[in-house]
Amino acid sequence: MASGWHTCSVTMRMYADHYVSKVAGLASPGINELRWVQPVRPDDSLSLRATVQDARVSRSKPDRGLVTTGIEVLNQHGQTVLTMSAMNLFLRRHVISRPG
Repeated sequence: MASGWHTCSVTMRMYADHYVSKVAGLASPGINELRWVQPVRPDDSLSLRATVQDARVSRSKPDRGLVTTGIEVLNQHGQTVLTMSAMNLFLRRHVISRPG
């Protein structure tokens, strides 16, 4: 069986390669929750599902947004093996206001 931290490392790699690297990611204040739901076994194939749970403008730097993302890692049988909630800072898109 893989250690929980190894599974977490693989998860972060998938998250960075397929989500954070596609947008203007700046930093991460951390992880709110992390649960190893069941073991990862040799030859398991893992996939990741990310769901935005919350998004808000930074109070101190309004050009940035703080996004909380729920992450669920599934094995090839569709069984959840890991869940976590990650926080990330992103550069906000420039919003042009329309004349009213």
